[in-house]
Amino acid sequence: MRMRICGTRGSVPTPGLDSARYGGNTSCVHVQLSDGTHVILDAGTGIRNVNRNGTDAPIHVLLTHLHMDHIQGLLFFAPLFRAGAEITIWGPSAGAIPLRNRIGRYMSAPLTPVEIRELPSHLDFRNCPIGEWRLGSARIHAEAVIHRGPTLGYRIEDADATLCYLPDHEPALVGPLDQIGDEWLSGYTLARNADVLIHDAQYTDEEYPRHGGWGHSATSHVVEFAARCDVARTVFFHHDPGHTDAQLDRVLDDGRERWAQRGRDPATLELAKEETVIDVGLPVA
Repeated sequence: MRMRICGTRGSVPTPGLDSARYGGNTSCVHVQLSDGTHVILDAGTGIRNVNRNGTDAPIHVLLTHLHMDHIQGLLFFAPLFRAGAEITIWGPSAGAIPLRNRIGRYMSAPLTPVEIRELPSHLDFRNCPIGEWRLGSARIHAEAVIHRGPTLGYRIEDADATLCYLPDHEPALVGPLDQIGDEWLSGYTLARNADVLIHDAQYTDEEYPRHGGWGHSATSHVVEFAARCDVARTVFFHHDPGHTDAQLDRVLDDGRERWAQRGRDPATLELAKEETVIDVGLPVA
């Protein structure tokens, strides 16, 4: 299983020289399974960088939730405008309102010039099953996690490799993580023993008290969560739009120092950068 990071930011795109190194597009990760199936995690503006070679293979888009920074790239996803392209969009359920209708609130006038019904691609919308299901060669596990609004986290198991994707997640909302049992820790069953964990790390520990309850994590929370779940490789994700590359360098230094204090290899903790490619399950180079 190979993954490529296409968008790293949270909340709003941040183009500019100060964000060029880590990237300014919002959340999107492209995963190619061992059988060639294409899975796209979230549809932020980074989705513009997916599928540039025009492959005709079916595409599955797994949305964690429908906040704007996770769906705003859909209108600019080229395969949607290609006749014959097969695209399935999966997302969290929300009562009796179909996923197609909820996304249609964004992809309709006056917000966009093109509506869903006008797209030439073969487009299907499905609520994610809670629990596990098969998708290509992979087993997918979706589970509700702590964030504002209906939000899912994903665990993808394929060919003896495991990827966990938790881009918007605030497990510390209910209290200090070291005081929460495994069975009550949001996201634990998704991340446990994962080869790669992509996790929300929007705030520094100094910033978090001003943003508690907003649905995002601080550096120390991610380190504690990754250690509790015993993951092999941790990728800080959903960078705050107000953080420059230089500030993110300091976030990385802080995270690696905390990781090393737990007896872990600092090289196995990193910050998401656009265009980074990771072969899930292989050791860190």
